[in-house]
Amino acid sequence: MNTVSSFGCKRPIWQSIVMLTLGFWLSASLFLDWVIMPSLYVSGMMTQASFATAGYVIFWNFNRIELLAAGLVLTGVLALNQTQSNWRVSSLVLAVLLLAISLVDTYFLSPQMSAIGLQLNLFQTTADVPANMSVLHGGYWLLEAVKLVAGGTLLSWYWRQ
Repeated sequence: MNTVSSFGCKRPIWQSIVMLTLGFWLSASLFLDWVIMPSLYVSGMMTQASFATAGYVIFWNFNRIELLAAGLVLTGVLALNQTQSNWRVSSLVLAVLLLAISLVDTYFLSPQMSAIGLQLNLFQTTADVPANMSVLHGGYWLLEAVKLVAGGTLLSWYWRQ
């Protein structure tokens, strides 16, 4: 009657950290891309002159969280590759790819999109979307798709181990 179950999860702590970080990061990215930004677009904020400033503030904060998450994932993958005998080189490649995507988003795409969308004419009441912005948005969405596929693949690999 007083039997104690020995069933438990015997995962290394770094594996749990990588999985939790990837889960948080990917879900936050999906929430930002599919809930927050479309709702701002539908509400008409993109036609306002202050949209570039508001977008930069949102993405500045989110990109810094992404950099922390990417660094934590890379650290966890390196620690797991050091301690496990059956590690994959591809997991290291995916972790470095995730960090590279975060760096490009943080230090290239977000500042460029904000600079293009910045309203410098005080007498203009509405903001028109510049032509270069669609190229940058396309690059952003491509990097987001690669990030979600790479992060999801890495998450599924560590979930199965």
